[in-house]
Amino acid sequence: MKKGLGAGLELIRIAIILLISGGLLGGLVNLIYAGFGINVDDTNGAWLVGVSILIILFVLYRNKLQFSGFYKGDQIVKLPRIISTILISSSIILLIIAPIIR
Repeated sequence: MKKGLGAGLELIRIAIILLISGGLLGGLVNLIYAGFGINVDDTNGAWLVGVSILIILFVLYRNKLQFSGFYKGDQIVKLPRIISTILISSSIILLIIAPIIR
């Protein structure tokens, strides 16, 4: 497969991952919040939840999913462990403070 075609297919794959996985994770987070009687829809906390989900998907893609895609280049590497830890920790903190931010 040519490099240009592989990169284009990989971009489409990333968009699909973001749409489907992001939607599922957003629904799961709303379900968890609803279990606690919290509604973050139409608040600034909803933005924090969205950013948190994007961070989680970024780390998942860079550490796992990019190695099974269409693009096979020399530049694909995992995130350093400390960066992954910082990003996931930040994401969890955003999820915790999202209901507080109105």
